[in-house]
Amino acid sequence: MAMPRTPLAKAAVEASDKKNPKRFKARKEPKPNGPLGAPPKWLADTDTNKAKSAWLLFQKEIPWLTESHRMLVGMAANIQGRIMANQDVGVQAMNLLRQCLGQMGATPSDASKITVPDDEDEKDDLLD
Repeated sequence: MAMPRTPLAKAAVEASDKKNPKRFKARKEPKPNGPLGAPPKWLADTDTNKAKSAWLLFQKEIPWLTESHRMLVGMAANIQGRIMANQDVGVQAMNLLRQCLGQMGATPSDASKITVPDDEDEKDDLLD
């Protein structure tokens, strides 16, 4: 089976577009509608599900997600929110969460490849 294609936004964060520019040179991908944005109104924190908190966690930890990923993030946030609220989730839900994370590029093997550029603010603080 062929390896799945790395999205350009993820490649830019990982700097793999710089390591192998030929691979990404002719790549045409749909332009994102915008950033992931705030959680939808139907996604709320309750005693049994911390889905809104999970959404915000995904938004912070997976910066390349865009508006077109909202449905997938909603599914993952719902399952992760149940885990965060100490609810029992079945094996099927855990497997679905794992698949969602893999599709979003958030698996441990993907995380080890990501390099995040330094914040300009941190550089300024160090110089002062």
